[in-house]
Amino acid sequence: MDNSWFTITAVDETTFAISEYGHWEQVHSFLLLGKDRAALIDTGLGIGNIRSITDQLTTLPILVLTTHVHTDHIGSHGQFEAIYVHEADRDWLVHGIRGLSLEQIRRDIGRDITIKTPEGFNPAAYTPFQGEPAGLLRDGEQLDLGGGRTVTVYHTPGHSPGHLCFYDESRGFLFTGDLLYDMTPVYAFYPSTDPAALTRSLARIAAIAGVRRVYGSHNTLGLEPEILREAGRAAVYLRERGLDHFGTGIHRFKGFSVQF
Repeated sequence: MDNSWFTITAVDETTFAISEYGHWEQVHSFLLLGKDRAALIDTGLGIGNIRSITDQLTTLPILVLTTHVHTDHIGSHGQFEAIYVHEADRDWLVHGIRGLSLEQIRRDIGRDITIKTPEGFNPAAYTPFQGEPAGLLRDGEQLDLGGGRTVTVYHTPGHSPGHLCFYDESRGFLFTGDLLYDMTPVYAFYPSTDPAALTRSLARIAAIAGVRRVYGSHNTLGLEPEILREAGRAAVYLRERGLDHFGTGIHRFKGFSVQF
């Protein structure tokens, strides 16, 4: 694979993680190949052009499925036409991310980079994607990629109003975006977040049956399904103790933590 910014990992013969380990956020996007079309879950930071990677991996038409509209997940959206997002995040995609200034975004995109960035990348000139989606994703919707591969949409708000998780039942892969990952805290402490909603979303994904592997959008690539059971226990703990609101700090559980 001809690229030094992205690391490509074959999860299986038709599922690829496209990772940006040279940035402090360690972002993962995911390409799922069906028989008739492909799904790209998020498009990364936009430091490198992820389209240059997907073009090497498939000639299928690509649906871009957006977990949520934060800068590190929509960076290369402008390279694709079929972009989909939940209705509650549509306004952010069209008009800009609520609560984050361009100055802050540029500081975050350019700091703590550990490998050489692609030619032409300039943090001072970085501008997040803005534009109309091709369509809106609904909770419970099933997207048929062909060949028996269907992706189910779960609306899991909290980190953003329109945050989504995607479940590939045929393989038991659950893609959790910024709702669940390890090493650094999952967060809901900005005014545009909702700790109580995030807690409910953790409980919801904990109840999904048949998950064999959990793929968050940051840090470790691929987590054991036991983390879902811990997420369910965490949701009960946070609710029963009245901790699911702003200002209660960092709460640590087995394998992950949350910050409200």
